Amino acid sequence: MKNSITAAALLCGLTMNAQNTKSSGKIKYPETKKIEHTDTYFDTKVNDPYRWLEDDRSAETGAWVKAQNDVTYGYLKQIPYREVIKARMEKLWNYEKISAPFKEGNYTYYYKNNGLQNQSVLYRKDAGGTEEIFLDPNTFSKDGTTSLGGLDFSRDGSKVAYAISEGGSDWRKVIIMDAMTKEILEDTLVDVKFSGVSWKGNEGFYYSSYDKPKGSELSAKTDQHKLYFHRLGTAQKDDKVIFGLDQKRRYVGGSVTEDDRYLIITAANSTYGNELYIKDLTAENSPIVTILDHFNTSSYILENEGSKLFIVTDWKAPNKQIMTVDASNPKPENWKPFIAETENVLSPSTGGGFFFANYMKDAVSLVKQYDYTGKLVREIALPGIGSAGGFGGKKEEKTLYYSFTNYITPGTIYSFDPKTGTSAVYQQPKVDFKSEDYVSQQVFYTSKDGTKIPMIITHKKGLKLDGKNPTMLYGYGGFNVSLTPSFSIANAIWMENDGIYAVPNLRGGGEYGKKWHDAGTKLQKQNVFDDFIAAAEYLIANHYTSKDFLAIRGGSNGGLLVGATMTQRPDLMKVALPAVGVMDMLLYHTFTAGAGWAYDYGTAEDSKEMFEYLKGYSPVHNVKKGVPYPATMVTTGDHDDRVVPAHSFKFAAELQAKQTGNNPALIRIDINAGHGAGKSVAATIQENVDIQAFTLYNMGIKKLPVAQK
Repeated sequence: MKNSITAAALLCGLTMNAQNTKSSGKIKYPETKKIEHTDTYFDTKVNDPYRWLEDDRSAETGAWVKAQNDVTYGYLKQIPYREVIKARMEKLWNYEKISAPFKEGNYTYYYKNNGLQNQSVLYRKDAGGTEEIFLDPNTFSKDGTTSLGGLDFSRDGSKVAYAISEGGSDWRKVIIMDAMTKEILEDTLVDVKFSGVSWKGNEGFYYSSYDKPKGSELSAKTDQHKLYFHRLGTAQKDDKVIFGLDQKRRYVGGSVTEDDRYLIITAANSTYGNELYIKDLTAENSPIVTILDHFNTSSYILENEGSKLFIVTDWKAPNKQIMTVDASNPKPENWKPFIAETENVLSPSTGGGFFFANYMKDAVSLVKQYDYTGKLVREIALPGIGSAGGFGGKKEEKTLYYSFTNYITPGTIYSFDPKTGTSAVYQQPKVDFKSEDYVSQQVFYTSKDGTKIPMIITHKKGLKLDGKNPTMLYGYGGFNVSLTPSFSIANAIWMENDGIYAVPNLRGGGEYGKKWHDAGTKLQKQNVFDDFIAAAEYLIANHYTSKDFLAIRGGSNGGLLVGATMTQRPDLMKVALPAVGVMDMLLYHTFTAGAGWAYDYGTAEDSKEMFEYLKGYSPVHNVKKGVPYPATMVTTGDHDDRVVPAHSFKFAAELQAKQTGNNPALIRIDINAGHGAGKSVAATIQENVDIQAFTLYNMGIKKLPVAQK
């Protein structure tokens, strides 16, 4: 919004407004001004009085953020056990964490965090076992808000390109370093976004980005992704565009096969479906060959053996299969089955000369090992029921690694011998948490339309089911994302305090393949909210909790889930915790890369039916005057350029203006923080502390249920 008033006057004016407040119960919120703004969709006028909050660069918005945080942190400071929760969380969090190792050149690399370091440090050992720090992201910035956003080594391990994220932004800078001497080799690449780095031998690498947008780089639309090649020793301005000039595609990625023979290119316009291309790097000026020229399948090349390609696809296989084809004629009509589709969703990897088919069976892992002829070698004996990930590595590796975790088992890394199939503990964290004192069980409940939905419920053994247990119901339900069991220090603290943690696998996710995903998209999105509501009703009906002790939580698409659920059924829960949520469903596609989410949501411009459907559940547009909404703490980051913070700003403003009763409607805005990736340990701990303290306090709990250690 254009405004000729000086920044100083704006800051002063909003500060005065913060003193001239209206009251909802005991809380005095800053006055959020309204402007006259109306949009028209298919002859329907829609008011948007808080449109000015979309301007993330204005001093007025900045002052509003400060005023809201002053109120929120003032509220949180009064909670008597907030610091007790923090002390316990810091103590429990403070254990050494080591990643699986990986070999590059003559060194073995691994990440390590001594416990409370804001960012994990990349170490390496030489052949003699001498350890040194290779890259320490904690030195990137004083406040821990600059993080490592990924790295990739040249083929011989002599050079590395690593990306950094500042303030949690999706925009990256790429730094090129000599891995032997740790000297910076050339100028930093800038304005790189939604990109990996993939080396071609040792001469250079492929990366993807958009042109710098006009206006705010944190909110302006970006919709033409391009693949570049950067040759070492040349300027970024001379980087050649390899793919993406002919037409607009929102997401383009390039990767080089391990043998440096092929460049694989994927291109997409949404979060589902992609084109697929291949280029022979051994032949000079070779053309880019089309494998798939449409967006009707999700397909990618997992591996190659010479000219034989192994393609993972949901073409004619909603739960995915692996097909083979020769690169000389790679069209789908020539594809041949390698690992057939099963009733369980496939997510494969390769390493050590084998394929590993990691299946999801009712949201838990089942792993089978195959050789390069497609012969089943063995089903791998996992340590228990939970989530296993890894089994990846170079073809010549003799030892692979995988992780295993569930809601009561801290993530443990195992070494794996692919020849014998034997596993051994490589790194087991020393966490002050007794798994044997807790139980995690899966139940199936019935949603509104009769669909059976799985949910895992975790809590202390022997917990009395009397309807009075603080319960955190966490969900996502979108974008083919699967919520599989994993351990969390924050959840451990919650359960120590007699809390229940429940995670349903809602439609819209990927737990049962493409059909499950599609059942929660566009004009079927309400299924997701119904599944979540039914989960809450199941927990209440079975006396795990009651509406006075139930909190609902979710982030991003899960923030939308919470916003929609609390506006549809405000009577069902005591606390609502929407994080970095997509809250304005009429405008989401106009910010940054939001248009790429249309496969899941549709847009208000598609049709009158789609517009009315979106408006019918859009959280910003469904806050009603005079409704006693649950105690709400919206959380976001001021540098979130994935789901711009304006979504959360506008939703919080609507709640504060319209709700009745004494329940708080707060917004907690992290400064110099983005969508979540790369957030410092200190900031992560504080956010979880504030969420738990706010939740328990609003459930009427005067002191913690159990004494802290």
